[in-house]
Amino acid sequence: MANVEISAEILENISTYTEKMLHSVTLVLNHGEHERRHELTSFLRTIASASKSIEFEEREITRFVDSPLSFTLETQGAFTGIVFTGIPGGHEFNSLILAILQSGGIEIKLDDTLKAIIKSIDQKLNFEIFVSLDCQNCPEVVQTINAFALINDKITSEMIDGGLFQEVIDERNIRGVPSVYLNGELFANGRIDTAALIEKLIKYGDKTKNLKKSNEIDNYDLIVVGAGPAGISAAIYVARKGFNVLLIAQTFGGQLKDTLGIENFISVQKTTGPELSAALQSHLNSYGIKVRENLSVINILNEDFKKVILSSGETVESRSLIIATGAQWRKLNVPGEEENIGNGVAFCPHCDGPFFKNKDVAVIGGGNSGLEASIDLAGIAKSVTIFEFLPELKADQVLIDRAFSKDNITIKTDSQTTQILASSTGVSGIEYRDRNSNKIHRQELTGIFVQIGLVPNSKFIEDIIKLNKYGEIIIDDMGNTSVDGIFACGDVTTVPYKQIIISMGEGAKAAIAASEYLQN
Repeated sequence: MANVEISAEILENISTYTEKMLHSVTLVLNHGEHERRHELTSFLRTIASASKSIEFEEREITRFVDSPLSFTLETQGAFTGIVFTGIPGGHEFNSLILAILQSGGIEIKLDDTLKAIIKSIDQKLNFEIFVSLDCQNCPEVVQTINAFALINDKITSEMIDGGLFQEVIDERNIRGVPSVYLNGELFANGRIDTAALIEKLIKYGDKTKNLKKSNEIDNYDLIVVGAGPAGISAAIYVARKGFNVLLIAQTFGGQLKDTLGIENFISVQKTTGPELSAALQSHLNSYGIKVRENLSVINILNEDFKKVILSSGETVESRSLIIATGAQWRKLNVPGEEENIGNGVAFCPHCDGPFFKNKDVAVIGGGNSGLEASIDLAGIAKSVTIFEFLPELKADQVLIDRAFSKDNITIKTDSQTTQILASSTGVSGIEYRDRNSNKIHRQELTGIFVQIGLVPNSKFIEDIIKLNKYGEIIIDDMGNTSVDGIFACGDVTTVPYKQIIISMGEGAKAAIAASEYLQN
């Protein structure tokens, strides 16, 4: 936002949104000198001008921050615990507006049990969230930790634009975002959703807060676990049959949220993952389906009523289950990978690509996701080398043609990654085996983007139902699993072709089968 331009339409929206605030919010900018400070001042003054409920002040803030590009949010003369260091434009603009609204009394949409656990934390927790304004995954992390700060005054949350503080980025060897520090120590890095952040935070609180007694456990006809295309489709179909449904949603949309361009969802010429996720959630909400969001299932007890144990410590029961937990990024599982995630090993080129401007990087995987990542990175990096295990690329021909048209993309097939090489500052190269000659080669690189597919999220149920050797839940044509009353659908199952449209159909099919089971 070089000229700090905020459109009249956005300012009008801010005015409308803030009308529901219960009290005003003051944006307090710290004193000091910085070449970008006038830009930040203008930015904050413009936002404040949009609403009588937003005020702007400049004064020295010594207690919470020390940067001239830091500003805090205050309500009724008190610090909210929220700090922004940098100019929160780009994807972080929404984080700022949401922080203002919630600081002003707009409800924080978080499960009541989780709020109680967060409130129970009685030690000081100071979070720093390093972000890139181009990162699509960063705002969820910033917004979640901002909510923690508003719920519990012992928690503080500071968003830091890594692009403006390169010396700090270098000092901490940060190679990917979001990178979250708690009390000066690394807490989380890379793509992490609200549910995972809450699970990491829960250990600091009291999980017994507001938990129901065993004779007060909620009972349902059916519980759907997972809120991607398959899970939402299943929940809607069962709800339309008149059954009492609970949807447990770790994150709405699942992997769909990370898909930028969707052009093969029939009847919709072009959309994005976030847009389609929002549409699915809106459709679900129109049925009044009970949703427990930002929670995961850690265990299931197969009794007369299926007992589902949640990450909050709660237990819910149902007559039947549909498992639709999808999949997550598959790792290489080679030496040097795990310990360098966030220090040169990455999975999201859109989030972490900007950190590798004019540097040499690799993409592991020659499928559609690998080629798409390589083409995106070619516009940022000095060079991109694609390593594909098989003799030929597996991607669609249109992507292969585009990759070959890029002068700075090199493609190496029949190449098996054997090790990620690293120094004290992060990734320094890759070791790979030429599968034709069997020779081991090394190549100097700064970043490695792993794009080798997905692994099903089925571990929590592996002791209950049958899985295949890939960890996929084995289902029949109706979505039945090996356990009576437990159904499954979508990318977590053995159904071939992991596609959005197929997952939706599989969700509907499993829901119809579950409905027949309940009726009988």
